[in-house]
Amino acid sequence: MKKSLIATIVVAVLFGIGGFFAGMKYQQSKQRSVARQFLGQMGGRQGVSTNRLGFRPVNGEIISADDKSITVKLQDGSSKIVIVSANTQINKAEQAGKEDLKVGEKVAVFGQENSDGSVTAQNIQINPLMRRE
Repeated sequence: MKKSLIATIVVAVLFGIGGFFAGMKYQQSKQRSVARQFLGQMGGRQGVSTNRLGFRPVNGEIISADDKSITVKLQDGSSKIVIVSANTQINKAEQAGKEDLKVGEKVAVFGQENSDGSVTAQNIQINPLMRRE
């Protein structure tokens, strides 16, 4: 009786340890997946790839701006129209506003891609740290 109880406890502990490590590996894979969606697209061919949700990061320099949109020149020389709404968060080292979106500013834009190829911004970072390739 004692041997079977000890064996049951040992098996339960082994399953618990195995489940714990399997859960850790699963969580790590999810974190890498999210990082690839947002950071992996920032290098390479700008403005070409999107993830399956239509979320597209846009990095470059503002070449024109008005109250409702900005046009960003991408690193590959092309440009992307970014729609700026009242719900768009605009950040720099401190809180910023639409008036800070000026021609010549470097920006990183995160938002939803529209059917016409423009992007509706959810977040704009002014003067982001951009990777050098």
